[in-house]
Amino acid sequence: MKKDIEIAKVENLHLAIIQEYNTTFKTNDYYIYLINEKEVDLEMVLIVSKGFDEKKITSKMHHKIDKLPAHSAAKVELIQEDVLQLNNEFKITFFENNKMFEKDFMIPKKQLRKEIYE
Repeated sequence: MKKDIEIAKVENLHLAIIQEYNTTFKTNDYYIYLINEKEVDLEMVLIVSKGFDEKKITSKMHHKIDKLPAHSAAKVELIQEDVLQLNNEFKITFFENNKMFEKDFMIPKKQLRKEIYE
């Protein structure tokens, strides 16, 4: 029954947008990073992202990280500035100690801030 389903809260997993200088194209690009601040490794991390608003929707992007070690970060994807003008949704699914977890992140449109999204 539904009351028997346990939905565990995901803690110490963060998403960050980092601006990096691209020496090849001499541009400042934005990258999405997934940050694991847990004491354990995450396995089979699946990430599905999309941008959207009332009028537009981007294609879905799919990423996989076989293993994200404890206290580490992984670069997930390049995100164009045009896409930052949309709401950006990231659905993360992963295994921790052989148990599946899921967490959604939402970056509101036009609200790029210099902080970590939780």
